[in-house]
Amino acid sequence: MTKKYFNFINGSWKEALNGNTIESRNPAAPLEAVGNFQSSSKEDLSEAIIAADQSFEAWSSLSYIERGSYLYRAAEEMEKMVEEIAETATKEMGKTFIETKGEVKRSIAILKYYAGEGMQQIGEVIPSADSETMLYTKRVPLGAVGIIAPWNFPIAIPIWKIAPALIYGNTVVFKPASESAITGLKIVEVFEKAGLPAGVLNAVTGKGSIIGEGLVENDHIKGISFTGSNPTGKRIAIGAVERGIKYQLEMGGKNPSVILEDADLDQASKMTVDAAMKHTGQKCTATSRVYIQESIYEKTKEKIIKHIEAIKVGNGMDEDTYMGPVATKSQYDSVLAYIEKGKKEGAKLIYEGKSLTNELREEGFYIEPTVFEDGKEGMAIVEEEIFGPVIVLMKTSGLQDAITKANSSRFGLSAAVFTNNIKNSVIFSDKVDAGMIKVNGETTGSEPHVPFGGMKDSSSHSREQGKAAKEFFTSIKTISTTI
Repeated sequence: MTKKYFNFINGSWKEALNGNTIESRNPAAPLEAVGNFQSSSKEDLSEAIIAADQSFEAWSSLSYIERGSYLYRAAEEMEKMVEEIAETATKEMGKTFIETKGEVKRSIAILKYYAGEGMQQIGEVIPSADSETMLYTKRVPLGAVGIIAPWNFPIAIPIWKIAPALIYGNTVVFKPASESAITGLKIVEVFEKAGLPAGVLNAVTGKGSIIGEGLVENDHIKGISFTGSNPTGKRIAIGAVERGIKYQLEMGGKNPSVILEDADLDQASKMTVDAAMKHTGQKCTATSRVYIQESIYEKTKEKIIKHIEAIKVGNGMDEDTYMGPVATKSQYDSVLAYIEKGKKEGAKLIYEGKSLTNELREEGFYIEPTVFEDGKEGMAIVEEEIFGPVIVLMKTSGLQDAITKANSSRFGLSAAVFTNNIKNSVIFSDKVDAGMIKVNGETTGSEPHVPFGGMKDSSSHSREQGKAAKEFFTSIKTISTTI
């Protein structure tokens, strides 16, 4: 019998009032059910929001160190559940077990980092013009906040939102993506086992049109942190502005990697393929545009293809799998449609991957690594986020041309340059419009203690992770005390 998972509201696991559920299926074997989760209504959401609102005063009254102790305990509980959470994530959204296991370990590090933030400076003393006046600032939490997470990083992204929200004194209503809802509920279980007070963290699953919109509309919610698609993010921004609340958006990317003639080509080709194909290309920071200097184009292309030929596609739970299926049937259809667009628009398809057996195709949502060349501005595969294992190789005359082409996108999340010339690396880092720049590294990956976020259409220009998180999850209060 398929296991049923419940909402977590005010410290208790609860069935949705309407009794409806949604079945989560394994993209590697779509006939296999992972479990059923609640298809909640706005009434369920309202109950969760009220719980968060009512628990806010007591939670925010605790010291930072007391709140941090709960995050330390949550990290300890997550360490006991590494295998369980990772396996659930792999079975829900397809990426390999080694990748989801790494994501759990990263989440543990994030919890410990923010637990430590409870002992860091949180305000400033500022000189006053009046010698008898003490002038200082302190940061105060927003209140109950809504967190809407994506399916592609179903563990780390919720944690890097929930952990700072809690340490800075906010209470949370969390909506996990439906494609990875059960994984999201496993995260909540970690906090329950850590003894987090009732109402401080609540989770409600269901359709975005009901739960996501309900979070934005509810007067008790004082901030929204969202990671997901650009169209949804823009709707959230409009709703938040209308209500006058804070919002934080992390959205799409069309990330370039630039390979210059003085680069280590073995390193550059390997890292470019890893950045494009790991997680089946389902990262907002995945490399999708590759600009290669003309003098080394053919040699580099050959190395890239050689790495791609070695990729094994299969079930993410198999040890030797490099690349699992895409997460859903709709994602599968979307990626295949982009590949067809690329062909029709005139890009040259140079690698469609090794042929998968009919059995494997029928078994799951598998797409082979795909490589185009001769992409041009205006082509969908060059300008739009595909979110799948597809890259476009293009020639560039040199650094300045590559910078111009890298900046031609409406997105600005991450970018990489491969070069052994320090001057080139500095110029690239200064001139490319992206929130994260890698020199001789993958466009993907970010350490927990550094700011993460994009420019242009990739972001609301806020930043997540590290100390930057307090800029969103707190407001500054200035206090002047005259003796």
